[in-house]
Amino acid sequence: MPERQYLCIDQKSFYATVECVARGLDPMTTNLVVADPDRSENTICLAVSPSMKALGVKNRCRIKDIPGNIKHIVAKPRMQLYIDCAAEIYGVFLKYIAPEDIHVYSIDESFLDVTPYLTMYGMTAKEIAIMIIKDVKDTVGTICTCGIGTNLYLAKIALDIKAKHAVDFIGMLDEETYRNELWDHKPITDFWQIADGKATRLRNHGITTMREVAMMDEDYLYDWFGIDAELLIDHAWGRESTTIADIKAYRSKSKSLSSGQVLMRDYQYEEGLIIAKEMMDQLCLDMAAKKLATDSVSLYVGYSHTQGVPGSGGSAKLGIETNTASMLVPAIETLYRRTVDPRFVIRRVCLSCNNVVEDRGVLQLSMFADTTKQLRDKALQEAMLGIRAKYGKNSILKGMNYDPAATGRERNVQIGGHHA
Repeated sequence: MPERQYLCIDQKSFYATVECVARGLDPMTTNLVVADPDRSENTICLAVSPSMKALGVKNRCRIKDIPGNIKHIVAKPRMQLYIDCAAEIYGVFLKYIAPEDIHVYSIDESFLDVTPYLTMYGMTAKEIAIMIIKDVKDTVGTICTCGIGTNLYLAKIALDIKAKHAVDFIGMLDEETYRNELWDHKPITDFWQIADGKATRLRNHGITTMREVAMMDEDYLYDWFGIDAELLIDHAWGRESTTIADIKAYRSKSKSLSSGQVLMRDYQYEEGLIIAKEMMDQLCLDMAAKKLATDSVSLYVGYSHTQGVPGSGGSAKLGIETNTASMLVPAIETLYRRTVDPRFVIRRVCLSCNNVVEDRGVLQLSMFADTTKQLRDKALQEAMLGIRAKYGKNSILKGMNYDPAATGRERNVQIGGHHA
């Protein structure tokens, strides 16, 4: 059976490139960063153009960290524009590859299994990659980098380590070339799924390269990393058994819905509670719209880093499955008051609805349940969803949304916490 051939295609500095193309500018020579200057000089740049990177400006830097002698354009994020461009790029992929052979990894990165198409087009994997990359450039204007590998992992590594430094922005790997060319590559954090924490644990045992991981006694690796060692060992040898078909067939046994936001200033204790209640209220509507319910909620609050204290939080079981705000918002308020320290100011709030299941539409009867109120709450949610679907999320709001500390109205017109 012939080796499979995968492409991992990434859009180079995607948000920044889209902004350059929208302005009729060359993304390779234009100094541009995507960031919202209205927030503060501490705002993180979502993307910087390739020419800015060439000048030493790092991706995800803060506006204040850009050297003053570098003249540049600051583009306010336009998330809907980026989503539309990503959809257009996916449309280009579909001209050549069937959807079952495409896995969208992120808004700007996708895996394509081109194995069935080598004979169809009479091309090599690289020739197919060049054809697709050219079409994306001609159609959308963005610049692609591409990794080609005999499995998904090698395609990703070919992209991350080789393609981004190649003249044609294309890198290729199989298991043999991976071991010959990258076994001694440093830093080890350049390899997928090896973040700083794992790298530090490896370094504490004298391991700084993938060769050293491969040569290490596997029993020690399992002792250090548990079941995660299996993936680490396979990747050290350049092996990966998962296919795109496996990814598409995967179904998680448990589900959750979550929401989080980083606040633009320090929030006091009671102000933070407004944020948590707003977020819980929105999650209730999200669950109702998806016909889902939960019996457990979790809360995490991160304090300002200037205070040098870890965040706090916890979980609460409700005892019944529900998606009504009349039950979940009081539950999150109780959890907030039980776990959050009022002495510290807040900069981050994260909520999660755990063990999410299909809403069976059955009233949860008990000695203390008010069935009339349950019916009224569900009817109210359905009415709110209908109004919002027709007139927008801000067409119907609650009193807490008008509190000076509230952020719901602003977030309702954003995508992913950024300007739409």
